[in-house]
Amino acid sequence: MSDLNELRDRMRAFTDERDWAKFHDPKSLVLALVGEVGELAELFQWLPADRAVQLAAADPLRQRVGEEMADVLAYLVRLADVLDVDLAEATRKKLENSAERFPAAEVHGEAPEKI
Repeated sequence: MSDLNELRDRMRAFTDERDWAKFHDPKSLVLALVGEVGELAELFQWLPADRAVQLAAADPLRQRVGEEMADVLAYLVRLADVLDVDLAEATRKKLENSAERFPAAEVHGEAPEKI
């Protein structure tokens, strides 16, 4: 069993134990996900870009970043469950497609223009 499947099952059980599935329609989950991404972005909002990695490596920011990232992942996994999307497989396919669209030899060290 993949780690994503384990997370999905734990999220599903957590939700079922609290009778919260009725609140987990796709729109509500997407809005919650966006909110959590906003909270993660807020942690980096005013950090100097050239020092963000260094600053985020030390507590308390490291812990807060991890917490917000966990919230983002939890809502994304729950959304995938509600919509019956195999998130791991969708990500594998997306990565394969991106590798074809952006061959390393052609884009190495460059940010490709959106196609």
